[in-house]
Amino acid sequence: QVQLVESGGGLVQAGGSLRLSCTASGNIFSMLVMAWYRRAPGKQRELVATIRRDSNTDYADSVKGRFTISRDNAKNAVYLQMNSLKPEDTGVYYCYAKILDNYWGQGTQVTVSS
Repeated sequence: QVQLVESGGGLVQAGGSLRLSCTASGNIFSMLVMAWYRRAPGKQRELVATIRRDSNTDYADSVKGRFTISRDNAKNAVYLQMNSLKPEDTGVYYCYAKILDNYWGQGTQVTVSS
């Protein structure tokens, strides 16, 4: 099986930055798509950013221009650089990987104070 582990969450002030990391381990053949989702309290999970193996990316409108997703295929890792953070960015951020099946990490908490 595949395991995804996130790290890098924390508490920052509005306007600050965080860099989230996700590493995949296990029976990895090919990671076709990796992504970051988030869930704010009382809200549905939402897709934040995706990146394909060819490094094509897409972002939610709410984070465009502020967040950057990247991947290191050799390290089986995906990153989310978050700049100009806003309180509404607060939530649990989950790493996702589409290999032959769908895999989720446990999530890392991001809290942005006003």
